[in-house]
Amino acid sequence: MAEWDASLDHIIPSSVLPPFWAKFLVGFASLVCFARSYDGDFVFDDSEAIVNNKDLRAETPLGDLWHHDFWGSRLSSNTSHKSYRPLTVLTFRMNYYLSGGFHPMSFHVVNIALHGGICVLLVDVFSVLFGGLQYTSKGRRLNLAPRSSLLAALLFAVHPVHTECVAGVVGRADLLGALFFLLSFLGYCKAFRETNKEGTHSTFWVLLSILLGAVAMLCKEQGITVLGLNAIFDILVIGKLNVLEIVRKVLRKDRSLESPGMLRTGGLLFRMTLLALGGAGVLYVRWKIMGTGPPAFTEVDNPASFADSVLVRAINYNYYYSLNAWLLLCPWWLCFDWSMGCIPLIKSVGDWRVIALAALWFCLIGLIRQVLCSEDSHKRRILTLGLGLLIIPFLPASNLFFRVGFVVAERVLYLPSAGYCMLLTFGFAALSKHTKKKKLIAALILGILFLNTLRCVVRSGEWRSEDQLFRSALSVCPLNAKVHYNVGKNLADKGNQTAAIRYYREAVRLNPKYVHAMNNLGNILKERNELQEAEELLSLAVQIQPDFAAAWMNLGIVQNSLKRFQAAEQSYRTAIKHRRKYPDCYYNLGRLYADLNRHVDALNAWRNATVLKPEHSLAWNNMIILLDNTGNLAQAEAVGREALELIPNDHSLMFSLANVLGKSQKYKESEALFLKAIKAHPNTASYHGNLAVLYHRWGHLDLAKKHYEISLRLDPTASGTKENYGLLRRKLEQMQKKNV
Repeated sequence: MAEWDASLDHIIPSSVLPPFWAKFLVGFASLVCFARSYDGDFVFDDSEAIVNNKDLRAETPLGDLWHHDFWGSRLSSNTSHKSYRPLTVLTFRMNYYLSGGFHPMSFHVVNIALHGGICVLLVDVFSVLFGGLQYTSKGRRLNLAPRSSLLAALLFAVHPVHTECVAGVVGRADLLGALFFLLSFLGYCKAFRETNKEGTHSTFWVLLSILLGAVAMLCKEQGITVLGLNAIFDILVIGKLNVLEIVRKVLRKDRSLESPGMLRTGGLLFRMTLLALGGAGVLYVRWKIMGTGPPAFTEVDNPASFADSVLVRAINYNYYYSLNAWLLLCPWWLCFDWSMGCIPLIKSVGDWRVIALAALWFCLIGLIRQVLCSEDSHKRRILTLGLGLLIIPFLPASNLFFRVGFVVAERVLYLPSAGYCMLLTFGFAALSKHTKKKKLIAALILGILFLNTLRCVVRSGEWRSEDQLFRSALSVCPLNAKVHYNVGKNLADKGNQTAAIRYYREAVRLNPKYVHAMNNLGNILKERNELQEAEELLSLAVQIQPDFAAAWMNLGIVQNSLKRFQAAEQSYRTAIKHRRKYPDCYYNLGRLYADLNRHVDALNAWRNATVLKPEHSLAWNNMIILLDNTGNLAQAEAVGREALELIPNDHSLMFSLANVLGKSQKYKESEALFLKAIKAHPNTASYHGNLAVLYHRWGHLDLAKKHYEISLRLDPTASGTKENYGLLRRKLEQMQKKNV
């Protein structure tokens, strides 16, 4: 390898070759690329995996993390995603605890630091993969490929396809999985460093490597594939298997293959048995934990896997592989989501995109031919290890063993990209060795590093906010309904309903069965009082997906607004049937009953809402107000006090209870609650107006006058306040005349 590595001497200066400076340079490059994302928001999947994940909160027992999936759902649930990553969730929980809440900066900083640490580790990993395991007489490992390992690590550090993993907080699963993957590999290498005698190994380090592989899997599923890389490394580097010689013997039907010497030396068979048993054991435990079997994905998640024809499935899977290869080769078109029509199915061999499949397999066959037939043993070993590092970690995402829930996902390329960088570095070394235009090659490499760094910086900026992230995808995947849906949702959250409607309509046009887009569009139309179209959309959504509880609830709200009370009640009941713990639906059902003067039913519905969600302020408020309006002041007071014990800082509850206490002539306590509510929200006119009424009843007329005036200044159109203020002024005038 020294000859291949030396061919890069005109590109990598000798001053950066000492280990410390090489690792410093790689770590610094990784920081430059992704530092821009340090103050970004929680975006896309971060909301579900972090902000809405109860497993991060202190009140959730730590033991629950081992029974829940990555998103906080129970693994035994039929709706669970089955992504079992408890160690990643544990780091999120530590982030939440140490930063005192959901502060995105601390989460992003950890991701950036993890990527930097992985890049630094890769300098050592690449030095082993390129240069093999050789030691000094004192047992120190020699780095026989300092230039190659540094260049490959730099190419990895600045690869733009990593942006999703580093800038998106949920990408920490891939980062942690990669970290323990590399530690497992280096631990396996340590098994041979400890003995420093050919043919022997340290069983402790082999077992520790298997354990680290299991830890990697508890961070991200593909982490377990490190055992496959360890096996290939052991066979090629430690066992010194000569692939070319075996191929020749197979072709000649040589009988010496029946008892290859490699199995009799070095304990190779013992180590392979340990790796196989360890991997099988870990996978068995993982399968048992999953409980109900693999997750159920829909056709929009992975349309090729639902194709009836085996040929169509095979063609499209291979096309997806070629797209992944293209993202590694030219990471300029990046998108946060590649599903929902972003990549239309190839339905016949006449589709021009089949050319991409041919190009991919042409390259792969060329590499495999070199692996099998090259006379250069170093070249065969490096190409085999590079292909192994590229392909093996990608296998769980390949659809070969089970259906996956995506078409293309940039995050799953984090580890495979290390194999790509290794192959690319070897290609540059080979090119440099066989050409005299070394400066041109140096300029090409520097250009790639510069352009990739620039692309990382730009892409990191796009991941800082959902608005930039979603809009950046419109030019890459204009046919992706989910992209239009997310842009619309982001606009709706900002209050721009007109623009949101346009994007929601486009999402439904691109995917006529997109029930979530229909639901959100129906909600906006409901708020704009376009009730007929809202009802049509929501009815279609529940027709397409009968168990869509949120759409049933929203349909009930629309039907209630249309005075179709019986249909509304049925819709609410259907929503609760499909989602038993649905406090918002109980709240809306209570409102329906209140409109129908079914007061007992309304109170029961709101009580159910507060049992399921004790902090449901609106349900508590409606109970207090209904009891107040029906003259049940004692019961209203009891409910108000109960609510404030659970939600002590809710100013609307303070206001409602203060009204009840005022009517019960508990003026002092009522005043204290009014003032507390006003302190929390000083510009709410009704708070000042009702406090003025309290003072009016109480006889504190000057204070009443003051708060009437503040209330009318905040809301000059409040007729009730105007009327009460007029009564107070007349009373003050009469008192003044009487005094005169």
